[in-house]
Amino acid sequence: MLFAAAGLATLLALAHSYLGERYILMRQFRRDGVPKLFGATEFTKRTLRFAWHLTSIAWLGLAAILVKLDTHVPSRAEFGMLLVGTFGVSGLVALVGSRGKHLSWAVSLAIAVLTWLGTR
Repeated sequence: MLFAAAGLATLLALAHSYLGERYILMRQFRRDGVPKLFGATEFTKRTLRFAWHLTSIAWLGLAAILVKLDTHVPSRAEFGMLLVGTFGVSGLVALVGSRGKHLSWAVSLAIAVLTWLGTR
């Protein structure tokens, strides 16, 4: 049951990213009236894009936890590494997606490091 749930969570994440990009973000970005931050619409578009995909990354992290739970009760260190991976990838996506301007990348990476230190 948990493996099936993980599969559904993975499909949900993939569909969310693909369909959201194709049918929501791209259409929204073509419209006039996208707010200008830091003097241009580019920062706004990049922020909306990476924030949209962070949801999918979180669902993939939860799917990984479900897979672990299906095989055995994960140790503290195993749970920690799954969370480190989820927050680490989230931080990298925010860093690259915003070109370092949206500071959520620093917080996400700090969470990843603190989680790694606290669970190893």
